[in-house]
Amino acid sequence: MKCLITGGNVKVLGKAVHSLSRIGDELYLEPLKDGLSLRTVNSSRSAYACFLFAPLFFQQYQAASPGQDLLRCKILMKSFLSVFRSLAMVEKTVEKCCISLSGSNSHLVVQLHCKYGVKKTHNLSFQDCESLQAVFNPALCPHLLRAPARVLAEAVLSFPPALTEVTLGIGHGQRVILRSYHEEEADNANKAMVTETSIGEEDFQQLHAPEGIAVTFCLKEFRGLLSFAESANLSLTVHFDVPGRPVIFTIEDSLLDGHFVLATLLEQDPCSQDLCSPKPCQPVPQKEAHSTPHLDDFTNDDIDCYMIAMETTVGSEGSRAQPSTSLPHISQPSHDLAPSSEEEEEAEPSTVPGTPPPKKFRSLFFGSILAPVHSPQGPSPVLAEDSDGEG
Repeated sequence: MKCLITGGNVKVLGKAVHSLSRIGDELYLEPLKDGLSLRTVNSSRSAYACFLFAPLFFQQYQAASPGQDLLRCKILMKSFLSVFRSLAMVEKTVEKCCISLSGSNSHLVVQLHCKYGVKKTHNLSFQDCESLQAVFNPALCPHLLRAPARVLAEAVLSFPPALTEVTLGIGHGQRVILRSYHEEEADNANKAMVTETSIGEEDFQQLHAPEGIAVTFCLKEFRGLLSFAESANLSLTVHFDVPGRPVIFTIEDSLLDGHFVLATLLEQDPCSQDLCSPKPCQPVPQKEAHSTPHLDDFTNDDIDCYMIAMETTVGSEGSRAQPSTSLPHISQPSHDLAPSSEEEEEAEPSTVPGTPPPKKFRSLFFGSILAPVHSPQGPSPVLAEDSDGEG
């Protein structure tokens, strides 16, 4: 694989890498006949992102040498991000960028041709991998919003940088509402500051959603996509359904396509859901000590219908195809799915800054395989030796 990027497109590529770095720690690079694909997924499998750069984006694009198979590789995000660390410096000094990948070489070579004849060569180590493919179809989502990225980017400026999740919903008069989301805590429920931004229907190019619908998702990844779309002066389309099902953000252009798939919160805060009523929400009564606890949130949501699948067949023709964007409807969520042996090690939960809690944001890759724990009926017997009588 060999491609040459010139002019302002070098900065566009760097911006895309910065957006992907907000989600995952590994970058999947795959040359396709339709263009160069850059994908990533976070460790909890609750966020997936993909950019596809069309051949017209490059001054020169060759997916594979004649007679050779298409290659793909996985590299550390930090390694690739270091090449485009300073976007301002890239814009001022870099005239063109050459990326090459060869099966005989164990490195991905990124060469920057700068002003005054300066060349910077980066040899990045990589490893062979399966094709990271996502199965989703935005057309299956009944609700849709479309607006210039600048409108949504200005709306999220009012939220504090430390905010983790945000709620997007439809309020009175078809006004789109963005509200900060805070988990319910008995001690801090009255102390948390709630920030809300309301956008009129006239600011949207398309708005097809009923009043009262609301979904909650991670703000960190959303900000990364908004930053890229705003810099490229593109419109952002939001496809979403009921809470618990993924929200899909798409950007489309003649030179590139972008898809971000984020998990949404299953059990919403009543105050976050009630976007139509200005009345304050009543506190939720506490459960009694003897009440039966609910099972894990994973066993109740419907995100199995939108699971992301990872291709595990290496060397087959299907693994080299472009990711499919269709998903058959599943009438009932299946909870007996288990990851394969190679994927099982990667599916272990871990905490990543900006990543939602694993109990509330369901993994997009695998269904829950946790069986409910049944407590024994009645008190447990206590066995003790007979004590000697007194006197």
